[in-house]
Amino acid sequence: MLSEQPVLGTRGMVACAHYLATQAGLSILTQGGNAVDAAIAANAAMTVVYPSTCSAGGDIFMLIWEAKSQRLHALNGSGRAPSRMTPEYFMSRDMKEIPERGPLSVNVPGAVDGWFEALGRFGTLSAETVFAPAIAYAEEGMPVSPKLSGWLRRAEPVLKAWESTASVFFPGGRLLQPGTILRQPDLARTYRTLAKEGRDAFYRGPLGRTITEYIQSCGGVLSMEDMQQHRSDWVEPLTTNYRGYDIYEFPPNSQGIAALEMLNILEGYDLRSLGHQTAEYLHLMLEAKKLAFADRDRYVSDPAFVDVPVEHLLSKTYAAEQRARINPRKATPYFAAGLEKDGDTMYLCVADNKGNVVSLIQSLYNGFGSGIIGGNTGVLLQNRGSYFSLDPRHVNYLQPGKRTMHTLTPAMVLKNGTPYLALGSMGGDAQPQIHVQVLSAIIDFGLNVQQAISAPRWRSGPVRAASPHKGQEVSGQRSLDEHLERKIAEVVSMERRFLSGVPLELDLLGHQTIVEGLWEDRMGHAQAILINPNTHIFEGAADPRCDGLALGW
Repeated sequence: MLSEQPVLGTRGMVACAHYLATQAGLSILTQGGNAVDAAIAANAAMTVVYPSTCSAGGDIFMLIWEAKSQRLHALNGSGRAPSRMTPEYFMSRDMKEIPERGPLSVNVPGAVDGWFEALGRFGTLSAETVFAPAIAYAEEGMPVSPKLSGWLRRAEPVLKAWESTASVFFPGGRLLQPGTILRQPDLARTYRTLAKEGRDAFYRGPLGRTITEYIQSCGGVLSMEDMQQHRSDWVEPLTTNYRGYDIYEFPPNSQGIAALEMLNILEGYDLRSLGHQTAEYLHLMLEAKKLAFADRDRYVSDPAFVDVPVEHLLSKTYAAEQRARINPRKATPYFAAGLEKDGDTMYLCVADNKGNVVSLIQSLYNGFGSGIIGGNTGVLLQNRGSYFSLDPRHVNYLQPGKRTMHTLTPAMVLKNGTPYLALGSMGGDAQPQIHVQVLSAIIDFGLNVQQAISAPRWRSGPVRAASPHKGQEVSGQRSLDEHLERKIAEVVSMERRFLSGVPLELDLLGHQTIVEGLWEDRMGHAQAILINPNTHIFEGAADPRCDGLALGW
């Protein structure tokens, strides 16, 4: 039977989407490492045990509460478009969109630089110690879970298209069944090199050369010059206050602003009086989501290239204006066109006995990213470049050196100026929706953190799972405003554990619902750590929808 009680600890807590990664992080804490050391160790381990969700060839965002300075830091470790990845490059080849997979979908991978940037500023242990658990899992092998075997089966055509990938995940051409051992010796060697030589081995040295040469041999454009120019950035997190709690999300190019806008809209309602998971409650959540995502799709991109009106979007005055557009008894059937992607991502969080807390999210974008392992490095490369548009009027128009809008967004909540909750989830577009569902369950209804994570979940998105730019004419016959205002109906996917009458009630309000399984991967893999303000005990929660585990000590 699934437990509805959180895991408790007084000296530290780790919550990850896979139990082996949780154990890796906890081992670092027990060796005297801090939350940053443990988070990077757990992240590296996740790249081995859940390779569909994250990789050293992906991107990373981190929120780090530093106990010493009593400050929250945000690290943007997302990569940029290669210098030769231009709209003209694709148009000259009669390509109207960027391929979703393969070598031309690859941006500069940012995760490795993010790891070493965080360790260099806040870490206390050597890189050799931090990477040791991941190296052991990769070299000695780890048992394939039913989840991973299923993801490999679904991605088989993508992964078998590239010899470097097929040889790792389909040895002898066979699917790895649950309980079989997956060994990744190339990845173990790569992590040994990183542990000894640092980030320059990846961005300026032999690892980077191997990756870029292989990508170019496959028809891609990623170059060593692109790798050498990469850097992570320390940025200011965004925040709003929701019923006395300071909610922090990641700024653009992340979609975190959408969760904050949803909360600002919902704050004007007495949600508790409606009852948790009732149709009336869910209706308001869904309408707030539509409004927030319309703004996300219109404005959010790389702030180095576009002006994102953050202050206006997060103002309480604007939230009141948005709230006034909601009919409490009827759904708005359409929304400004946006992207509905499941996304394969992993989230983890760590808290230590020194008061440091880390909220970390890392991704390849789609499951197994581009599908390509960079030669003999063992490193899967992301396909985040496929999110760019080739329409110059689009907010995520492709430009060399630009970061596209990211679905990745870790969250952290402060109460009275100290950490109260670290929260995040995989799920692509569902991430802000999941954040709001979990936060409302805890703040509005008093559920404990595990109950909030385990509660039946919904996600809302357009009927067609296509981006706002896929298939769009580049000739300019339609204005961007017209394009964004295209009316595409949303569908509300709901887990079967909602009360049986709720989907029908939502349908009667004008929503279009689909009832899915009891525990759906598409609803995200959320993890959280709550720090009880009265007892200072850590309360950890892991998502039953994955192989997650929270462990404290």
